[in-house]
Amino acid sequence: MTTPVVLSSQLAVNPLDAQSLLAAFGVLGVGVVMFAETGLLIGFFLPGDSLLFTAGLLCTGTGQHGVKLSLGPLLVAAAVGALAGAQCGYLIGRRAGGVLLARSRSARLREGAERAEELLDRYGHAKAVVLARFVPVVRTVLNPLAGALGMPLRVFTVWQATGGLVWSLGLTLAGYALGSSIPDVDRYLLPLVALIVVISLLPLAVELYRGRGRAEAKGARR
Repeated sequence: MTTPVVLSSQLAVNPLDAQSLLAAFGVLGVGVVMFAETGLLIGFFLPGDSLLFTAGLLCTGTGQHGVKLSLGPLLVAAAVGALAGAQCGYLIGRRAGGVLLARSRSARLREGAERAEELLDRYGHAKAVVLARFVPVVRTVLNPLAGALGMPLRVFTVWQATGGLVWSLGLTLAGYALGSSIPDVDRYLLPLVALIVVISLLPLAVELYRGRGRAEAKGARR
């Protein structure tokens, strides 16, 4: 029989902590979080990058609290959640237009919307949809924004699937590879997660640098 103390500890889940989510919900939790973070504006605060990386690491059995996940089901849950969430966000934006974003009182969401619009203006539909996957909050906002702005469904679907698979499977496999090659790697989980987040932002940083260089070159020719 489960004691009240044990039951309360199981119910005390920190939604901002990847290990807490995985210990409570396992592979199913990964799929749900991926869907919520990429498809619903209320999911912008969820730890998408760190959750994928930590889940991949826990597939090696090196995590704390005896949590061990299966790699195959994890990859399926991560990919399905990320792709279905983005598509849902796009459809919500297409139906509701910009109403949801306009009514939001969250400064982070408004900032994310501005950055998403900058990506779309600077890089066009395809590249912006892929790059947004690697930027927290922006990957939440860009999907409904794309629908609200009337981005063609086929274009959005192709490129959100491309970016979604690279992001979700790439981070999960990175965690798995690291956990398989380094004993007791979970001791260094926090700095590793921070490193993964920084690495995931590199594609956007490179594109912004290139875009600034092109803008300066055009200005010099005038």
